[in-house]
Amino acid sequence: MQISNIRMKDNPIDFKLECSTVWSFPKRGNWVTHSSSFRGNWAPQMPRNIILRYSKESDTVLDQMVGSGTTAIECKLLKRNFIGIDINPKMIGLTKKAVDFKSQHDIKTILNVGDAKNLNSIKDESVDLIATHPPYADIIKYSNGKIEGDLSNIHDIDEFCNEMEKVAKECFRVVKPKKYCAILIGDTRRKKYYVSLAYRVMQEFLNVGFKLREDIIKHQWNCKTTPFWAKKSQEYNFLLIMHEHLFVFEK
Repeated sequence: MQISNIRMKDNPIDFKLECSTVWSFPKRGNWVTHSSSFRGNWAPQMPRNIILRYSKESDTVLDQMVGSGTTAIECKLLKRNFIGIDINPKMIGLTKKAVDFKSQHDIKTILNVGDAKNLNSIKDESVDLIATHPPYADIIKYSNGKIEGDLSNIHDIDEFCNEMEKVAKECFRVVKPKKYCAILIGDTRRKKYYVSLAYRVMQEFLNVGFKLREDIIKHQWNCKTTPFWAKKSQEYNFLLIMHEHLFVFEK
């Protein structure tokens, strides 16, 4: 498969497609409307790599936890039709602003408030690629308990994974056969112990029928590595978590 670098106005001229299972972006992209001001969004290099590797122009890409719209921006730049869904209306508003830039591409962008656990507006086997970045349980609370069904309000790991099973089932339903679903998720700690949240979520996707195509380690650069946290790490004998998992599943 040959993929040419995208070189046009408002696109990164130094972008290179990743070719290993370790991805690291010390300097996150800030082209067009991309911004790092929204806490928890993924670097645009992530969806750009996913979209270029696992879809083609005019395909339909879904991000059902669209957040601030990073995936939506990349789809507009890369000539993919896009469906963006989020349970939080504020996120749909942010995404609408993010994709409000001129484009010569004749593509369709659909943005709606909805629940990743029930994608009733999307037909069976109608999506070519899912590229999404769910919350890591309640590490970052996006609605502070005000929106029923918001995954970021769930503290209990077992409950969170049960809800992610529902997400996985809907992903499997809407993706076309032989197509892909890519999810970035990280781990956490509870009462000093390491919790492999990523692998537990991975298992939910395998249980519904997906096959694991890739497990990519993404180096985190936005961790709190200040002297304060370095001291805490030594004082309480724990290591700072500085990686996430990008799972690429195939139906």
